[in-house]
Amino acid sequence: MPNLPLRARSSAGLGLAILAFVNLFNYLDRFVVSALFESLKHSELALSDFKLGFLMTSFLIVYMLTAPVFGVLGDRRSRPRLIAFGVACWSVATTLSGFAGSYLALLAARATVGIGEAAYGTIAPSLLADYFPAPERGRVMAIFFCAIPVGSALGYVVGGLMDVHFGWRAAFFVAGVPGLVLAALCLKLRDPPRGTQDAGGAVIAPRGGAPEAVRTTYRHLIGNTAYLLTILGYAGYTFAVGGLASWMPAFLERVRGMPRSQATVSFGAMVVITGFVGTFAGGWLGDYCAKYSRQALLWLSAFATLAAVPLVWVALTAGSPRLYLISMVAALLLLFVSTGPVNAVIVNLVSPTERASAVALSVFTIHLLGDVLSPPLIGALSDATSLAAAVRIVPFAVLVAGVLWCWAARAQWAAQPAAARAVAAT
Repeated sequence: MPNLPLRARSSAGLGLAILAFVNLFNYLDRFVVSALFESLKHSELALSDFKLGFLMTSFLIVYMLTAPVFGVLGDRRSRPRLIAFGVACWSVATTLSGFAGSYLALLAARATVGIGEAAYGTIAPSLLADYFPAPERGRVMAIFFCAIPVGSALGYVVGGLMDVHFGWRAAFFVAGVPGLVLAALCLKLRDPPRGTQDAGGAVIAPRGGAPEAVRTTYRHLIGNTAYLLTILGYAGYTFAVGGLASWMPAFLERVRGMPRSQATVSFGAMVVITGFVGTFAGGWLGDYCAKYSRQALLWLSAFATLAAVPLVWVALTAGSPRLYLISMVAALLLLFVSTGPVNAVIVNLVSPTERASAVALSVFTIHLLGDVLSPPLIGALSDATSLAAAVRIVPFAVLVAGVLWCWAARAQWAAQPAAARAVAAT
């Protein structure tokens, strides 16, 4: 970080490390339930595939409905305190999931996880944008969002192993309790002035939360065409990834005939390796390409996602285990390339005082149109036909994401002043 004292650079690095580690547990908590689907289905709760899918959806509904509230608070209040509240909330709710004696109790606990994750997920990217300048944000977001594959994979692995050896309830206890320590660490984070890392310098954060001011902020965001297309493409991407994340362990067990422990652990290992490599490669490549084009982050995301479409289709339909493995690994690598760039685009396309709200609106949109729909929809289609047939809607969602990101890149180009477009073209 140029022109920053050593103490500020060290503080920013420490903040990134804490937030990335918390994000890892965020996704571990979120996806541990996917590893338990088959045990929950055959437990005393006797859940249908639709009810299993709705466990994820209940969390996401609460998550997306509370995200705009925390977006407004995150643009106006202490971000470390709000983040700490969120981490503590989801940790307690995950732990309580292990005590559930009925489907409704489990559903309520999983839904409450959404409140905590909304506080954290909407505010943390805004805080990181004020720790690091724009030329570094692709890499920073790659490090932060590397928790998606790593944490999700740990959710599968930890959930699967605990389930096999100690039962599904123990998996929730192991996933939830450590978060209370992380919540205390979040209180120590520095909260710099909004915009301190941007060209215009620090700006005064708006105070209060008058309804008209909030409506004005969200109307302004919706009127930003490039931003709107970016989050709509992200919704298609989230639909696909959410469907795969929820149902692949069950798919591997039912359709591919893998033992339950092998299905969760093997897919978890595949996700963590491809996610780690793909996310980091996308972040670094995006920042390099952004030196030459303002639209580079979006074009990179679009091309990588479109290239993944045929690979996802082959992975879900091929009869050969070898062909499945090669296709799924390649598809996941390409899908994870976009993680850092797209999230950097979301904070770069808006003003510093709107970033938490922009992330909140993104969270609302990608889950409303994305993985709120895909797990129960795939479950309902599976109940009506088969899981092998149901998952074939996933590659079509990937295609939609790639096309929308191409459109967003063109909109970002068109929104530039004519002089800037002329310079970029030379």
